[in-house]
Amino acid sequence: MHRNSQLLFEKYARPHFRAGLRVLEIGPDAAPSTYQTCVNDPSIVWDTLDFPSRPFPLTHRLESEYRFPIPDGAYDLVFSGQVIEHVRKIWVWMREVARVTRPGGLVITINPVSWPYHEAPVDCWRIFPEGMRALYDDAGLEVIESVWDSLEADGNKWTIPGRSPEWQHTQVRWMNRVMGWFGYPREYAYDAVTIGKRADVRKDAG
Repeated sequence: MHRNSQLLFEKYARPHFRAGLRVLEIGPDAAPSTYQTCVNDPSIVWDTLDFPSRPFPLTHRLESEYRFPIPDGAYDLVFSGQVIEHVRKIWVWMREVARVTRPGGLVITINPVSWPYHEAPVDCWRIFPEGMRALYDDAGLEVIESVWDSLEADGNKWTIPGRSPEWQHTQVRWMNRVMGWFGYPREYAYDAVTIGKRADVRKDAG
């Protein structure tokens, strides 16, 4: 988890978390997760899904990353932040994400574009909005919005895609700050956020 991911969530994703929804978060970072704490709505049923090795309680435990132990259309909104880059067959995974989303429901993903290699236990992908649109389309999801940005740059026009400052080595962080005073680009994280809607079965049938 890093600051830019949280900022993108607050700007683009959070408005879609309405009262009374049934939400599934894939790959939470804690219980409750950072994103759930950000939403802070007790009327939302917020379930979680991950592998059993996670050191905190989960609603659903995975045996395979491509088969969720969840019925079809069980959730109004399925969300993942900083997860998809660790999935080998992302096209298969995305179809499973869509399967557990109800017709007319939303799928929201946030994924790194510039973050360096970090295995957990693998690190496979960096995906721009065009790639996310292709994945969503293949899974039967209509893209409402897909953007990539660095909101943590705080208005700095000259940036180098990389890591969030809080994840940089102390010497690198201070060097970036000092060089920035002289007009040199500073290193910041860039991430993509994509919001899509599962097709309405009734419309498809017509």
